Amino acid sequence: MNELDRLVERASRDPARIALAEGEDRRVLEAAVRAQADGLSAPILVGDAGKISAGLKDLGANAGRFRIEDPKASGLSKRFIDRYLELRRMKGASEADAQAAIADPLGFAAMLVREGEADGMIGGAVATTAHTVRTALQIVGRAADATIVSSFFLMLLTARQHREKGALVFADCGLVVEPNAEELAQIALSSARSCRALIGADPRVAMLSFSTMGSAIHERVDKVVRATQIVRRAEPQLLIDGEMQFDTAFEPVVNTMKAPNSLTRGQANVFIFPNLEAGNIGYKIAQRIGGATAIGPVLQGLAKPCNDLSRGCSVNDIYAMIAVTTVQYRSLVQGTGRQAHTGC
Repeated sequence: MNELDRLVERASRDPARIALAEGEDRRVLEAAVRAQADGLSAPILVGDAGKISAGLKDLGANAGRFRIEDPKASGLSKRFIDRYLELRRMKGASEADAQAAIADPLGFAAMLVREGEADGMIGGAVATTAHTVRTALQIVGRAADATIVSSFFLMLLTARQHREKGALVFADCGLVVEPNAEELAQIALSSARSCRALIGADPRVAMLSFSTMGSAIHERVDKVVRATQIVRRAEPQLLIDGEMQFDTAFEPVVNTMKAPNSLTRGQANVFIFPNLEAGNIGYKIAQRIGGATAIGPVLQGLAKPCNDLSRGCSVNDIYAMIAVTTVQYRSLVQGTGRQAHTGC
């Protein structure tokens, strides 16, 4: 059983209600049908009810077995519009703004989560990352203990050439462009928690750089060093090394040569990139050349799970994200209870 199989198995033990904001998209429909058939989730399909029903019929599925929410016709829309106005009035939102936000399937899906009608939300198969994340931030809001919302990719090593099979966390590869030291530290702390929740493993964090333990002197290295110090003060028991080159973090033999005092000993499972440019390039190299399966970007730091997809995503990608979002939600509820919203 690989890590994805384990995630699916965990999600199937206690399925969650996951709102799929782009319910008219055929890939989303196929993933929803499969997820429901496998007992992975109770999907909520958001969008034009007629188009969704027709799409389900084309797939040989019974539309009557699915909860379909059409923002234009739902009995929840009026309540959601009023709620949006409450949340955003101080930001200058008008009645027209609220109507437009809830008419948008992403906004409607996010409000399903905010109001407890759904346990998590997935978007981004059609919408941009910027639109998906902005909507989640405005409606669902940050977790009370989060200072920044960031993202990570769950990288699954299952191919024949992978010496060690398993899962790694790469962050931030999709959201925060140029984090400062404090933000980088928060990304590391959030990613360590995500590792525990999704992989079920103790996190071993590598703060990545082009330098290892002082081998280079540069202000960009200084930022990683400061971030590492902040994390150590915040969570002294966390195994974390920094600053560190990737090979030193990943290869025990190289680690012994370059960083003999390392805590992670070349066996890091959480890799924190110094900025979005490095992270985005890094995960795509691992995916396209290295053969790793990339699931994400998974968002962290929100009050409830709201996740993004690549617009080039496959049915398998969406299915995997449904499993991830379900496990995120169950871990949140079982681990820390329902987190308070910070507001918008």
